[in-house]
Amino acid sequence: MSEDATGFPEPTNEPLVVLENVNKHFGDLHVLQDINLTVHKGEVVVVIGPSGSGKSTLCRTINRLETYESGSITIHGDRLPEEGKALAKLRADVGMVFQSFNLFSHKTILENVTMGPIKVRGNKSADAKKRAMELLDRVGVAHQAAKYPAQLSGGQQQRVAIARSLAMEPTVMLFDEPTSALDPEMINEVLDVMVELAKSGMTMIVVTHEMGFARKAADRVVFMADGAILEQNTPEEFFTNPQTDRAKDFLGKILTH
Repeated sequence: MSEDATGFPEPTNEPLVVLENVNKHFGDLHVLQDINLTVHKGEVVVVIGPSGSGKSTLCRTINRLETYESGSITIHGDRLPEEGKALAKLRADVGMVFQSFNLFSHKTILENVTMGPIKVRGNKSADAKKRAMELLDRVGVAHQAAKYPAQLSGGQQQRVAIARSLAMEPTVMLFDEPTSALDPEMINEVLDVMVELAKSGMTMIVVTHEMGFARKAADRVVFMADGAILEQNTPEEFFTNPQTDRAKDFLGKILTH
């Protein structure tokens, strides 16, 4: 994979996640309106927009934590399975990091990271532990491996959650507002890990309010409002030359504070 001028890998032309005319309602609310989006292998797509625009629903629909009514979603050319073993396999291939860290409170940090590879992937315990320690080291919390989640800060717990997702060797990582539950001083330590992940060539779809991350790490910014994708562009183009009034209004509000 070649690198661009910023040192980030260039995405490939290989479509990895493809959404075509995806629609979803919550009651009368049309939360996803004819969503068309293709994410290529190695691409970092950052989804931004006002609260209630459908960003998190979009993210959760990609690994079927939310169902959708019409349209299609494919990953590696395979349609999203509805249930059963095929869905479990898909979820193993799609890493997900949430606002809340969702770690198992009664298991150590090391156990949290090794559980999926052992139980779902069938890895040997020793191999899973070795890989888990490498990943915990990569996210800067290897020295906390024997502790329990409650003994760690929020930023450390979120970095463990990222390591836990990576342990499954996913083909794509979904991040749903991964820093919104964190204190300000912990946000950067999580974003730094995510930037390094982007540099490693991981395919990432990131829903976030962190515009600095979008500017630094995104290949493409997708702007959503009222359940629809209104525009998408490179970070440079989007932040300096937004095309829609809605995006101009949104950026005017957030970039002046």
